[in-house]
Amino acid sequence: MRRPSARPSKPAPPPPQPAPTAPPFNAPAARRLRAALGMTPEHVAHGMRVSYGHPRVTPDHVIDWERGTAAPSHSELTALAGVLWCSPGELIGRPRTLREHRIARGLAPEDVARAVGHEVHAYLRMEETDTWRGTDRQSGALADVLGLGLRDFVTVTGRNAKLGDLLRSAVSTRWQAYVRPVAKLVPLDRPFLEGALRALHEDYQGHMAATLSWGGGNSDAGDTARDFLDRIVDHFWRRIQEIPA
Repeated sequence: MRRPSARPSKPAPPPPQPAPTAPPFNAPAARRLRAALGMTPEHVAHGMRVSYGHPRVTPDHVIDWERGTAAPSHSELTALAGVLWCSPGELIGRPRTLREHRIARGLAPEDVARAVGHEVHAYLRMEETDTWRGTDRQSGALADVLGLGLRDFVTVTGRNAKLGDLLRSAVSTRWQAYVRPVAKLVPLDRPFLEGALRALHEDYQGHMAATLSWGGGNSDAGDTARDFLDRIVDHFWRRIQEIPA
């Protein structure tokens, strides 16, 4: 008697892809632009429904967006900008990701991919994973097409984590040894980097000295020192801005 053949197992379904997060919405700007046009939330919602194909948008949605209790999706943001006669970038807070910078400039993925010399699907994958992969020339083209300042360029090209590691080592040991490694991530003139690293080192060592003060140390100072290390990248850019040109 022959054994019945085993049924082929069904392949596991692919894991669901996370939905892209909404861009940081600038609620006060949306409210200000609407008021300047003399429009009510009803006018805005009507325009989005009739002219931009968002039939489910109601005045309550517009009010929630302006109060900051909700945020429009990517397509809703584009439609809202059209109704308010502004660019999407005027309705976005400080962009944080590659996708947000592109939306803020009002560019389609195809525009950016063409400018940097990537296939569209490869570029979109970078947006989805928040990971930039490109040559120095492509990175320069990315900065040009998205109008990236140096800090934003470092962020969207995924260099923040490495920069933070180098800065934590620099402030806790001998900062002079980290000028060249930091310069590879942040292309600034050496005097700027030296001034910033020296100032960060002095700041951190001052916090550490407070924790070792006689009398058993100071727990608050220790917490301050740890917080300083956690926010070391922000402190670095602040120091860069403070150095005179």
